[in-house]
Amino acid sequence: MTHLQAGLSPETIEKARLELNENPDILHQDIQQVRDMIITRPDIGFLRTDDAFILRFLRARKFHQTEAFRLLAQYFQYRQLNLDMFKNFKADDPGIKRALTDGFPGVLENRDHCGRKILLLFAANWDQSRNSFIDILRAILLSLEVLIEDQELQINGFILIIDWSNFSFKQASKLTPSILKLAIEGLQDSFPARFGGVHFVNQPWYIHALYTLIKPFLKDKTRKRIFLHGNNLNSLHQLIHPECLPSEFGGTLPPYDMGTWARTLLGPDYSDENEYTHTSYNAMHVKHASSSLEREDSPKPMKRSQSVVEAGTLKHEELGESENTQPLLALD
Repeated sequence: MTHLQAGLSPETIEKARLELNENPDILHQDIQQVRDMIITRPDIGFLRTDDAFILRFLRARKFHQTEAFRLLAQYFQYRQLNLDMFKNFKADDPGIKRALTDGFPGVLENRDHCGRKILLLFAANWDQSRNSFIDILRAILLSLEVLIEDQELQINGFILIIDWSNFSFKQASKLTPSILKLAIEGLQDSFPARFGGVHFVNQPWYIHALYTLIKPFLKDKTRKRIFLHGNNLNSLHQLIHPECLPSEFGGTLPPYDMGTWARTLLGPDYSDENEYTHTSYNAMHVKHASSSLEREDSPKPMKRSQSVVEAGTLKHEELGESENTQPLLALD
């Protein structure tokens, strides 16, 4: 085992070998092959090219060197083309801080049964007078930057669940094709994260219409990993076990505390500055994050609706292939 795999469990190393074609014996050669391609793109400023950084792009593209380099180039090009998004790109930036404090994104402490980290978005909590969509996107990208430092997540990947309960038509009207395209470019095309699934729950008809608008910007493999569950969560539980989910999604965990991830990133700078307050829930920890970041005061419930769990006939609509519970499917 090379030092670049230090800290990984034997099971994860074996998973990387079988599913990502990761070979510790030639890891440094693979990385160097990607690094050697940098000279072909003098138009891009590659601000970081160390072994550990390049490795995450190789893992995101199953060690296909050309595809890994393309992703690496797009990562820096996206930042060059959207300079304003990445100015003061840190948790205490006022816009990012507001988004984090309002729960954009939520990040569960526990991983799913495949070792993937679960991110949550409660869409109705978007106060458009308080948070711009761009700041929410910046908060999501910053959160992924922190999380992707964990090598286990580079290999196992992520799951995203979006709850559209009470998301109004007026709110949806602010999701223009241009800003949705910006989000897709940042998450699908320019970031070395492996998304095993994007799950919509309680989506109204106009979210289906929005999906139709963004479909042309999605790769085939991305479309096959988007699941529309409606208000019956049985199909969600077939893909993500209830013991991994908070009660809003019919899971066995307590309701999600919107301040959880914000407290982790902001530490002493965190405050309940907005009108929302939070339900108590164990604060999560990511690699390099200290448990001392937790607040001791007792939070109050966040204003949001519970997802509806209905018994009876399965009402699962999947866009793409038939149900697929296989983990670690990359969006390449």
